[in-house]
Amino acid sequence: MPARALIRIEDADDPRIAGFREIRERDLTRREGRFIAEGTVVLNLLVDSRDGAGAFAAESLLLLENRVEGLASLIERLPDDVPVHIASKTVMNAIAGFDIHRGVLALGVRKNSPTAQALLASLPENALVVAACGIANHDNIGAIFRNAAAFGADAVLLDETCCDPLYRKALRVSVGSVLRIPYAREGSIADLLTALREDGFSLWGLSPRGSIDIRQITPGNRAALLTGTEGEGLPQEVLASIQTARIPQAPGLDSLNAGTATGVALFAIASAMGRI
Repeated sequence: MPARALIRIEDADDPRIAGFREIRERDLTRREGRFIAEGTVVLNLLVDSRDGAGAFAAESLLLLENRVEGLASLIERLPDDVPVHIASKTVMNAIAGFDIHRGVLALGVRKNSPTAQALLASLPENALVVAACGIANHDNIGAIFRNAAAFGADAVLLDETCCDPLYRKALRVSVGSVLRIPYAREGSIADLLTALREDGFSLWGLSPRGSIDIRQITPGNRAALLTGTEGEGLPQEVLASIQTARIPQAPGLDSLNAGTATGVALFAIASAMGRI
């Protein structure tokens, strides 16, 4: 058992755990960068996060009482000013507003949010970036970050129409990769393309009618993969201004979902760059 004092919560209306209340209905990502992290994998990444790799921190924890002993080593790594609350399953379910299976929640905060230009300026000479336009599905956003981590991308850029990757479901689907991959979410896709061009990136977009097979891509030392929303894909004006590639598929289907397509394309590009 950890040596620190644990705060037992007996009442779901206890003001000390207000940030965890009704988390399905409350979009904490709109509150000064605060968000809910769920599960031990994500919590470990949050606890170990450092300024250069995401600038996130845990503000407080809420744990199912029977999970405490198994999380003792993690709790010991927490700063002294991070309170750890524990509750029974009945109370924890009442707090969250649904049945908590993992029994591990943390209230996190993003301490700083770099601009796209500042983020690009911090990247090495050889760099791989993922840029997304109009991704409104939280599963796809999470998958894009997970793919970016798996294939060694240095950063993710999201335009202002993409959903927030700190949304609880997106963060969970990413298996915490949102906390590992530096990202910026701002401006229009045109703004992001301008910033990427100014930093010397070759721009590649995915399209079922792309000009070359993704396996034939020659990305160079600085490459950016652009992906758009399902169905419509990238806007035509964007596709007309960049190089395009297609992912060969069996007859009868015209596209993959955004998360899957990004993973396949990142594998091809990272391989061509010698990153994996």
